[in-house]
Amino acid sequence: MNLDQFIQAVLDEAQKEGILAAEIYLSSRDSFRAMCVQGQIANYTVNDTRGLSLRGLYQGKMGYAATEAFDEEAVSQLVQAVKESAALTEDEDVQEIYQGDAEYPKIENYQTALDQVEEQKKLDLIKNIEKKALAMDERITALNYNMISTSSSQTRIVNRVVSDGEAHRLDLRYRDNMAVCYASATAKEGDRVATGSGFKVTRYFEELNAEAIARDAVEEALFMLHASPVPSGTYRAVIDAKCMPDLLGVFAGVFSAESAQKGMSLLAGKEGEMIASEIVTLMDDPLLPGGLASQPFDAEGVATKTKAVIEKGKLTTLLHNLKTARKAGVKTTGNAAKAGYAGAVNVSPSNFFIAPGQKTQAELLADLGDGLVITEVSGLHAGANPISGDFSLIAQGYTVKNGKKDQPVEQITVAGNFYQLLKNIRAVGSDLTFPGSSIGSPSVDVGEIAVAGK
Repeated sequence: MNLDQFIQAVLDEAQKEGILAAEIYLSSRDSFRAMCVQGQIANYTVNDTRGLSLRGLYQGKMGYAATEAFDEEAVSQLVQAVKESAALTEDEDVQEIYQGDAEYPKIENYQTALDQVEEQKKLDLIKNIEKKALAMDERITALNYNMISTSSSQTRIVNRVVSDGEAHRLDLRYRDNMAVCYASATAKEGDRVATGSGFKVTRYFEELNAEAIARDAVEEALFMLHASPVPSGTYRAVIDAKCMPDLLGVFAGVFSAESAQKGMSLLAGKEGEMIASEIVTLMDDPLLPGGLASQPFDAEGVATKTKAVIEKGKLTTLLHNLKTARKAGVKTTGNAAKAGYAGAVNVSPSNFFIAPGQKTQAELLADLGDGLVITEVSGLHAGANPISGDFSLIAQGYTVKNGKKDQPVEQITVAGNFYQLLKNIRAVGSDLTFPGSSIGSPSVDVGEIAVAGK
């Protein structure tokens, strides 16, 4: 049987077995990935995956099952597994299969031309990046990481809800693809060694410029060659646009209503309160043109919409799926998500970012006067507590003197509290950046930050 016949057979069998509200979630993904090491291609992988899950309400409880087989035998196995799963669940919260919205936004994030790029052109690109980087400066000794990845995915949600003898059916589809190129260069001078990175994420292969990616990696590596720690103390600081998304990302879960309802977020019950500086607006925008997480519907089939989670410092909403919204007595924000086709429904942001301000980075540095710019943090999982908001992270960046970029800095630790940092923000830059993910930010003047150095 073909895919449509399989879906129809599963929904028919579910209804026959007393599952009057059933949903099929189908995910397929084609991916290509390769690295270049010393002119040779390594870690060359091509994957084609497809899987399907069935979610259904049976005797008032939600059951789950998943398969990668699409044959007659899998039909009854899926339905029986959902019934067994529902019987075992201890979740007493009311859940539902969504019957759909009147309209869904239009998003065009699939570029046919990207899927048609020959693999040899992708391999030639990363070979060229390495060649150009090594030729830029004799102190560049290697590209310790030089990768290209392309992927094409499709999501489909089909459900049937039988109510009062009438069947309501939903059939939604969304297709997306993208290319990611990342290079890390190593520079050496005497006993000094430093690294720098360059990257590009796009849906247009011609935008992957070998010269630009190589130059970004080389310039950062050369600049960091003579980095050293600054004395411990409290510094005026700007967190760079390539770094702030990492910090925002590790604390993104505190804006989830699911986390709040489980007692894992200090933002529980604080809607309508000022939780940040009045110049801070935090957006969740699944309709962002070109956004890596743009999509017309969420994992429950709810039409997505743009919303300010923080607007001028005030917490306007937490992020909801249908279950958390029902518990809170509000409407879902369309942020239901699944880690994969077989995953349970949870809550996750889409394109999540601090809205840009008007100041260029040069103007932020001029306002800073003397201080630090933090360009990279590491140890996020060990050094950050998503519940309390406390963080202590290894960092690097550069000093600012008289409003100008000065000396490179490494081997320092920056410490603070995320909630307090939001309140301390003095200025927001105009350089909104999404460094390889759907979480972004401009450069941000965070006031003062504690630094442990030499």
